[in-house]
Amino acid sequence: MTTENTSFPQENFEQNRLDVLNNLKIYLSIEEELVFMRLLYSSSSTTMRQNYGLKRNEIEKILKIKGEDAFYSFIERVNLVTGRYFQVIYDDKRDRAVVLMRVPAREAKSTLNKESLAILLYMFYQQEVLSHEFTLLDQLIADFGHENYNATRKMVANIKPLESIGAVEKYDISATEEAYKLTTIGVHMFSDSFLRRTLEFSQERQLSKEEVLKFFKRYNLYLKEDEL
Repeated sequence: MTTENTSFPQENFEQNRLDVLNNLKIYLSIEEELVFMRLLYSSSSTTMRQNYGLKRNEIEKILKIKGEDAFYSFIERVNLVTGRYFQVIYDDKRDRAVVLMRVPAREAKSTLNKESLAILLYMFYQQEVLSHEFTLLDQLIADFGHENYNATRKMVANIKPLESIGAVEKYDISATEEAYKLTTIGVHMFSDSFLRRTLEFSQERQLSKEEVLKFFKRYNLYLKEDEL
């Protein structure tokens, strides 16, 4: 799931998404269409828990391709057709390709409450911008509400929804400390437009798209939103 600010009525959104899937067979071979369907299935956190998506060699084996050019060409062509509603991304650190579904902001709000969304954005800033390997639970509690009654219990309760949608996972560092790490899904959940609004709000001035992408270190986008 990735956030998207759109005023599309829900009925039209669903219909257009199905139309896009029907058009896939025009642009993709039978094998490529099969890989996309397997990516959709394997990208469900409910179905696959922490083993989201497919490994690169699995995809290359099905498509009978080798080399970066052929692999990324497949991803670019899928995103060219489905980019308005889906986004295929490849995380080379975890060696996983997954499919994210774009959802209207209203639906995103109903999936995550404001506390969970704030925690996810905090982890995103720490790990993607500051390059921290993980985020400690104690640090989250200290920065978000150590003065509150039952702060630890409330923090863990707000992290649970992030784990259930596959955005974060526990990171094993020691027996005495608890930590969390963004997954491939969590890294790509925020749309560029959402990050732009967030950064401009904090900076109290308008920024160019290049400035926003540079701040969040988003250099490896396969398809820019302006091209969708």
